[in-house]
Amino acid sequence: MGKYDALAELLLEVLKEGGYLKKEDNSIPVGISNRHIHLSQADLETLFGAGYQLTKIKDLSQPMQYACKETLTICGPKGAIENVRVLGPVRSETQVEILQSDCFKLGIIVPVRMSGDLQGTPGITIIGPKGSVILSQGVIIAQRHIHMTPEDAKRFGVSDGEQVTIQTGGARGGTYSNVVIRVDDNAALEFHIDIEEANAMLLKSTSRITIVK
Repeated sequence: MGKYDALAELLLEVLKEGGYLKKEDNSIPVGISNRHIHLSQADLETLFGAGYQLTKIKDLSQPMQYACKETLTICGPKGAIENVRVLGPVRSETQVEILQSDCFKLGIIVPVRMSGDLQGTPGITIIGPKGSVILSQGVIIAQRHIHMTPEDAKRFGVSDGEQVTIQTGGARGGTYSNVVIRVDDNAALEFHIDIEEANAMLLKSTSRITIVK
């Protein structure tokens, strides 16, 4: 390395340490979800009436996803849970995402699955203001995952469907393994986790994590 190359490298380090050049931020924001329901149009109309349309109250972090004014009651063999929020838009198949602790109240055994992977999952009864729907399948506990674009995936060196380990900070910080990468052109970079797992490590919506695979 020549004298001028060494001086240039030293200057670059000084600029970095002084904050004049931003270091690349490899942290990922956290999104925390509670129990919720995704409805098909047919089930939506059974529960709320013919021709019914969902009422958006706020956008969610992922593009085109939103929370709705509508809530429903879900019933299992042992009990029921009221005021479960519906998320939009409608889907091709109804899906109910619950928490691990909900299984005891409802009296069902629910697998951890990625959204849309419903084959072999238990069913449940959904009660609305105009009718009820008995699902033969569709109840899951959401697998923790990270949404990202193809550009993000290239930057982090991961691929769609890959499972990685993430690191969290704070007083109860640690690592979570089996975090699935979900790559989509329209995704917003975010680590998704349910409220029970978030509480276990004191994660909040302002928290950030890093991939340590």
